[in-house]
Amino acid sequence: MARLTYKQRKRLRSTTFAIPSQRKYPIPDIAHARNALARVEQYGTPAEKRQVRRAVYAKFPSLRPKAKKKKRRRTARRKTTTRRRRTTKRGTTRRRATRRRSRR
Repeated sequence: MARLTYKQRKRLRSTTFAIPSQRKYPIPDIAHARNALARVEQYGTPAEKRQVRRAVYAKFPSLRPKAKKKKRRRTARRKTTTRRRRTTKRGTTRRRATRRRSRR
């Protein structure tokens, strides 16, 4: 990020500032835009944060954070297993095959 001198900052149009009415947070290039986002996050009011984010993302869309993908819920039923639980006389469970073996 190149440092802006007083003369360079004075020459900038008010549209190159994130808050043009107060000439705060200059965003002439992408490095200054990143810095403006960081500084306003540290010291800015909620209204300033909204205004700076809006200006920076309008001028540099590549800085906009990517939206996270939502996980898809599985709607299909799970496959049934070939075994099921059976309660014994003692109350415990044990697995029993659902298909009977053919007798020879």
